Amino acid sequence: MNSQAKPSARSIKPAIVAAFAAAAFSLAGCTDAPEPLSEAPLAGADIGGDFTLTNQSGERVSWADFRGTHTIVYFGFTYCPDICPTDMQRMAQGRRIAAERDPEIEYKVKPVFITVDPERDTPEVVGEFVSAFDDDIVGLTGTEEEIAAAASAFRVYYSRGEDTPGGGYLVDHSAIVYLFGPDGEPVATLPTDRGAEAVADEIERWVR
Repeated sequence: MNSQAKPSARSIKPAIVAAFAAAAFSLAGCTDAPEPLSEAPLAGADIGGDFTLTNQSGERVSWADFRGTHTIVYFGFTYCPDICPTDMQRMAQGRRIAAERDPEIEYKVKPVFITVDPERDTPEVVGEFVSAFDDDIVGLTGTEEEIAAAASAFRVYYSRGEDTPGGGYLVDHSAIVYLFGPDGEPVATLPTDRGAEAVADEIERWVR
C-alpha cells in the first residue's frame, strides 16, 4: 500500500483554476506587449537629419534639440487651403486622444511643423498657424536654403506654383506625417487620411 496520501478532487480543482488564470494572464501580457522599434514600418529608413531653423519665438532650433522625445514632423505651408489644415488638425487631435488614454504621451511626443514656404511664412505667421491647432506644436521656418536642406534630409518634395492673378501662389508638396523615436530614428507615418482616432492608435502603438 502506498503510504503517500492522494490529493483530493477538492484540492486539485483550485490548483487547476489557478494555473489557467496564470496562463491567461501571461497570454494577455504577451498580447499587450509593445512592438519593438526594430520592427517599425520605417525602421532603418534614411529619413531625417540635422537642421537649424527658426521657431515661432525667433529662436534657433536644431534637430538635436528634440532628442529624448518622440517627434511628429509635418512639412506644409500656412496658406494651404485644405490639405495642411486637415492634416494638422488630425495630427493634433490624435495626439490629444492618445494623451487622454495615456497622460505621459503629452510629454513624450512633440509635434513639429516645418514650412515649405519661407517667402511668406515668417516666425510670426507660423506661430499663428500652429497655435490654431495646439499650443504644444513647434513651428519652424528659415531661409530658402535652410528649408531646402531640411526637406531634402526628410525626403520631402515641394515646388512653388505659378503666381495667381491675385498675387498669391500655392506650393505643391509631400503630405506625410512622420513619427520619429527619441534618438531621431524614423518609426512610422501617421495615417491622418484615416482620421484622428487612427493617428492616436498609431502613436500608442510605438510610443513607450
